[in-house]
Amino acid sequence: MYLEFYGLNEFPFNITPDPRFLYYSPRHREAMDLLLYGIANRKGFIELTGEVGCGKTTTLRSVLSRLPHDVETALVLNPSMDGDQLLRSILKDFGLTIRGNDRLDYVEQLNEFLLMQAERGRNVVIVIDEAQDLGAEVMEQVRLLSNLETDEYKLMQIVLAGQPELRERLAQHDLRQLRQRILIRCHLSPLLEEEVIEYITHRLQVAGAGEDVWFEPEAIKKVYEYSNGIPRLINAVCDLAMLAGYAAQSLNIEESQVDRALQQLECKV
Repeated sequence: MYLEFYGLNEFPFNITPDPRFLYYSPRHREAMDLLLYGIANRKGFIELTGEVGCGKTTTLRSVLSRLPHDVETALVLNPSMDGDQLLRSILKDFGLTIRGNDRLDYVEQLNEFLLMQAERGRNVVIVIDEAQDLGAEVMEQVRLLSNLETDEYKLMQIVLAGQPELRERLAQHDLRQLRQRILIRCHLSPLLEEEVIEYITHRLQVAGAGEDVWFEPEAIKKVYEYSNGIPRLINAVCDLAMLAGYAAQSLNIEESQVDRALQQLECKV
């Protein structure tokens, strides 16, 4: 609706996990570096946690887009499944035609695939998002997958991503074997107030905004106070604020437009 008015190529504050819009705060940069390091050096299990809306999925997609062509990947987005369903999902994501109809068949087929990739010098990565929702039986199945290895290195790297509750679950006594295998851990925290300014500017620039489109300092301060630095909430406020700015025919987003956006958001709650 407001793209032409602001001279934008696309909406800057969509909540979809588009890696192009990822803003690299120091925590996001560190998480990115650790994830890429752990995958490249075959560290086995890697843990990524963060509050809701802090950019875990976007970070994961950015990591996947940066992996070299000799890395095979599988992405599990729906953790509400049992162990058999998890294995079938992984096999399908690797593009394999599933053989058999029980867990032993699935594990055997996965192991064959991993060994074939190892012979070709290729790495394999499985990313499980929202891993805090995995059931105990599925967590154990994930741990057992790490037994698929050679004498020299892990045949696949498993990234467990989730909300802070994931850390709490992994701290439980019955998951100690899995916890001990996680060699790399990274955590995404909300943005600081000065980072919110850079975040908003970054997304506007990626969307094609010129220097005449910007948020005034008081407007940004109010965005930060509402969002507490959580990117998803920042996006929600800024999108509606730009719509209010369009209605007022103002290229500069003022505090009053953010106030109007917040009123609309509160009505939706």
